[in-house]
Amino acid sequence: MLNEHAKDPLHGVTLEMVITRLVEQYGWEELGKRIPIRCFTHDPSIKSSLTFLRRTPWARKKVEALYLASKVGK
Repeated sequence: MLNEHAKDPLHGVTLEMVITRLVEQYGWEELGKRIPIRCFTHDPSIKSSLTFLRRTPWARKKVEALYLASKVGK
């Protein structure tokens, strides 16, 4: 079980932390261009993004992938 966590680069990183760091690096406008989902393009907020991403696995995967690919996630 311990090895599974060691292999997961998102272990210990909350979705809120992911969104916050991406917004700090890219800003809402650029984030909306990179991942064109409504919670990033129309009246964006951390709270609305969390609500949407928790209910939408495909969008969450895109956000997590961007986080891991960016310098923020390293």
